[in-house]
Amino acid sequence: MSDAESRKSPDRSSEGAAYYTSPTLIRHPRRREWWSVLHPPYTLLHLSLVVLGGCLRAPVNFVYLAVTVVAFFLGLGVGAHSLDELHGRPLGTTIPRRQLWTAAIVGLGGAVALGAVGVIFVSDFLIVFMVIGLLVAIGYNLEIAHGRLHTSGVLIVGWGSFPVLTSYFAQHRNVSAAAVVLAGFAALLVLLQRTLSTPARLLRRRTARVEARLLLHDGNEMELTKATLLAPLETSLRILSWSGPVLALSMLLARIAGA
Repeated sequence: MSDAESRKSPDRSSEGAAYYTSPTLIRHPRRREWWSVLHPPYTLLHLSLVVLGGCLRAPVNFVYLAVTVVAFFLGLGVGAHSLDELHGRPLGTTIPRRQLWTAAIVGLGGAVALGAVGVIFVSDFLIVFMVIGLLVAIGYNLEIAHGRLHTSGVLIVGWGSFPVLTSYFAQHRNVSAAAVVLAGFAALLVLLQRTLSTPARLLRRRTARVEARLLLHDGNEMELTKATLLAPLETSLRILSWSGPVLALSMLLARIAGA
């Protein structure tokens, strides 16, 4: 989910790596690159929105919910993220293009296959959700149509509201006012993530060093460095990436208890 700016001159050093791809956590270079492509914390956050949408109203068909979560993992977590790295190498990985294309095709193909099953067992209207999902995944990440789909609005709706509405529809064959409000919450959550991650990417990938000082009211000075500016951003992103899953787990457990 990188923006156009982050595609320019990516930092290929370990200094430019996100907190979840630190060499101290994952030592094998290729595994670390794939881990980076999959964006596990953010993928988990978006999958939690799928759970929230599916569990918003009882009763919950847990088989349908599980299939929906797997479909979004394949389509968003694997397929869309692989396409994003194919287009401009924003993460600066050395993963062969053939492998990225394979992951993208398998991911999106698997999501479509599961969606087709949903069309059979849930509703023909799921085809609309499948088409929208493919347009978002391909259009946003490959910047087709001169990048007209590569916008903040598409990102916020496609990665926030869309999982909620799709999961709710898969459960109840309609979209309620409550689901629309929850979709709005999901959009705000993704907007918050983007607001934090954009300057964090700028610091990690494109900033060589920071030279600045804060002059405090008491006359003292505080030096600002790349690390001091990045720390609160990444701490906030860590908290945010766990907030969604915790909320989703609480709702899931409530529905299981009431089943």
